[in-house]
Amino acid sequence: MGPISVLPAENIHVVAATRTITAARYLSRVMRGLIALAAAASLTVHSARAQSSEHSGTGRVTGTVSLGPSVGPRKSPPRLYGSYGPGSAGGAAADTNELENVVIYIELAAGTDVDAARAAVPRPILQRSEAFEPHTLPVLRGSTVPFLNDDPFFHNVFSLSRARTFDLGRYPKGTSKNVTFSKPGVVQIFCHIHAGMSAVVLVLDNPFFAVPDNAGHFEIGDVPPGNHRIVAWHERTGPVSRPLVVRPGEATVVDFRLPTAVESSAK
Repeated sequence: MGPISVLPAENIHVVAATRTITAARYLSRVMRGLIALAAAASLTVHSARAQSSEHSGTGRVTGTVSLGPSVGPRKSPPRLYGSYGPGSAGGAAADTNELENVVIYIELAAGTDVDAARAAVPRPILQRSEAFEPHTLPVLRGSTVPFLNDDPFFHNVFSLSRARTFDLGRYPKGTSKNVTFSKPGVVQIFCHIHAGMSAVVLVLDNPFFAVPDNAGHFEIGDVPPGNHRIVAWHERTGPVSRPLVVRPGEATVVDFRLPTAVESSAK
């Protein structure tokens, strides 16, 4: 048996550090996979609703959203950490497409039956490059949202909103903490450590809502027939509401431009 070689102490530290970095990268890949699955599940549910509307005695609502100059892209806030070092998170998020922060939802007529099981699984809210992704997230009342830290430093997510007050405390990269939203309303979210970070969770009473695509198109399928109201919401404009008539087997087209001075109502 030959002599046993012993690594110098500094080499042992290098090996340990390499294994730590590898584990962190693995966790980051797993989190990205979970986010992709949640997004795919959401798209599948909305697609299934649209296809089934013609056969279930329900209708669908389609349309477009356009934004005026006052709802232009948000500038990324200054970063607290100028550089994360080799192999760590990239630069600050680019200027935003504000269409992804618009929510279209339906306020159903009183007495309308709703199958809450049709709701999609909510996406996680990621903390990455000192920003929340997505910035705006609509969820059904009673949903639980994971808050995943993908930055190489601590975050402390909290809210003081009436609809949901919480403080998740400090937690490191690769860690997730859950929050359940049981009351409808607007929940504004911040980070105790990074003052430039903000997000909004819009908690809704029914699963009939959508976020426009990059071209402003939206579709909500499987909507119960009736005389309802449809609302376009953005955090800078508030809710813009108008009447909505849904008939079985038909598509109702509604277009919005935000902001508008024609009709606006608080929820």
